[in-house]
Amino acid sequence: MKVETYLVDSFTDTAFKGNPAGVCLVEESLSDAQMQNIAKELGLSETAFVQGTDSMYTIRYFSPKMEIPLCGHATLASAKILFDKYPTIKNISFKTIEELHLEVTRKGEEIEMEFPIYTTVPQNAPTALLSALGITEIVNSEYNAETNILLVEIENAEILRNLNPDFERLVSTHNAINGVLVTARSKEKKYDFESRYFWPWSGTNEDPVTGGTHTFLAKYWSARLGKQKMESFQCSKRSGFMQVELIGEEKMKIRSQAQIILKGELYV
Repeated sequence: MKVETYLVDSFTDTAFKGNPAGVCLVEESLSDAQMQNIAKELGLSETAFVQGTDSMYTIRYFSPKMEIPLCGHATLASAKILFDKYPTIKNISFKTIEELHLEVTRKGEEIEMEFPIYTTVPQNAPTALLSALGITEIVNSEYNAETNILLVEIENAEILRNLNPDFERLVSTHNAINGVLVTARSKEKKYDFESRYFWPWSGTNEDPVTGGTHTFLAKYWSARLGKQKMESFQCSKRSGFMQVELIGEEKMKIRSQAQIILKGELYV
């Protein structure tokens, strides 16, 4: 079986920046094992598997290690491909493995995604984990249950940009989370906050730009900054950007761009 497969850089207006995602447009259903093997073979932080027609699609996400319930950059990548493939379509609805319905709209060069809003609760960050990250002092630490991610806020965005974690040590410091998100208020005028996401427990060492983490990060910073609409910068080596906007208590919008880098056929 041939599977139409793409490589797309998400959350960027420039090729070879942002977060690269694999996208497979599936006509005949693949098994979980096949999707996991493809994601491992492609070796990207996530690969999305999209199936459907007429603007209604199912979408599933796999890291090289496991299935991921929700992924922002792979959703953006999938929408970019479908909007380019079917230029008359302006709106797409994706249904995830957890029955979330993600509404996506074309807005000129930008793509707007509607995602759920998640909350965080206070949780201590282990000293050993902070040491492995290279962090000596924090402002706050909280936890999001839906994504199983620990959030750590630090004071200085410059320290955030220069973090160089010891990933071998990091993995051994916790056995019950999918990843740790480190964030700081931005000193750049065009951005409100910055972040980096490390997840050697369930994916790659660092996920360069992560829309999924903004399901709770947007609400977290909204409470601190008193804003509903904010500009986010993920300051990984590849880097990427997005605008987030809280719409009520349960929904948010994420706006950004994506660049298609490669198209081919994968043989299964």
